[in-house]
Amino acid sequence: DYEKAGMNISGYTEAFSSVQQDSQTSKWCSYFKHILTGKKRENQMKKKFFRLSAAVLLFFSGIMEIGWRFFNMVVCCKRGGRKKERKKWFELSHIRDNHPRNGYAKEYDESRAWCEAQKMQDCYIQSVDGLKLHGFYLPAEHAKRFVILSHGYRGSRFGSLSFMAKYLHEHQCNLLFMEQRCCGESEGKYITFGAKEKWDVQRWAIYVSERNKEKLPIYLYGQSMGAAAVLMSSGYRLPSEVKGLIADCGFQSMERQMRDMADNWFHLHYIPLLLKEMDCLCHFVAGFRMKDADTTEAMKRNTRPVLFFHGEKDTYVYPNNSFQNYMLCKAPKELVIVQGARHLCSAYADPELYQRTVMEFFEKYDGSNSEK
Repeated sequence: DYEKAGMNISGYTEAFSSVQQDSQTSKWCSYFKHILTGKKRENQMKKKFFRLSAAVLLFFSGIMEIGWRFFNMVVCCKRGGRKKERKKWFELSHIRDNHPRNGYAKEYDESRAWCEAQKMQDCYIQSVDGLKLHGFYLPAEHAKRFVILSHGYRGSRFGSLSFMAKYLHEHQCNLLFMEQRCCGESEGKYITFGAKEKWDVQRWAIYVSERNKEKLPIYLYGQSMGAAAVLMSSGYRLPSEVKGLIADCGFQSMERQMRDMADNWFHLHYIPLLLKEMDCLCHFVAGFRMKDADTTEAMKRNTRPVLFFHGEKDTYVYPNNSFQNYMLCKAPKELVIVQGARHLCSAYADPELYQRTVMEFFEKYDGSNSEK
């Protein structure tokens, strides 16, 4: 019996030992399974993290690429063959539709040919940042005033300004055709939307004033970006002979113009990140901030009368820009919206109204006293 009992105890012991071993094996298996499962989850998390990182990196790389291309297209000034190549693919319908050649080709070409046929004097000044800027001076017989002509974005001295230049010269106005930085014979690598052009306008006004022995009244007349630069310059010290400003289709700020272009041309409705990148590129590459290209403070400080023109059908610089500038202006002011006119086409669409309004503006303020 004892032997049987011993055998049973031994069997129970072996069985218990086997159970213990199985239990330990089960624990180890469970432990290793837990480790393997954890590693699997960890690997899955790593894959998700890398995918997310790659997606974020791709997104920001795309934004950087778009921002750089947009900056290069809008701000950088390439000359020669590369300029022609860029212009060819950047000719959007908004640009073609708004150009004075669309509907007024005969008047545009005739006035431009007239300007090119005139014997003009070359003029040069140095900008505040050391660029050599070029202009043309065309004196008039029995002159009554000077008019400084400030052309628009990527424009030329004898572009859309030619039509009114011919009329003004025939009505006893000495003309100075500015060539904006980066344009014509003027030096420069970047177009700053008025941030630096406003100082160029100021320098040209001083240049004319120093040679204005008869102390004739001086007017600053700008179109599009040239108009914005003229408005911005009015917030700073100008010669006392400057009696007034004429702004045709000027924008209110670079940021607003970029938003309008992105929204209405490219259908990009939410672009704060792109604008932030543009501002950084403007700052670190081109040496200006987008906030510097804004008429707001200048219009609040300006004391000289302003004549605003804008085409009702302008889809390049929208008419609300001139409405905003008009509302901001604290000086004597007049706003003329020409029905049916596109960008810089007001003088072509209704020449009688345009020319009469300009001459009345001159006659009204020729003898006025302007503060320095």
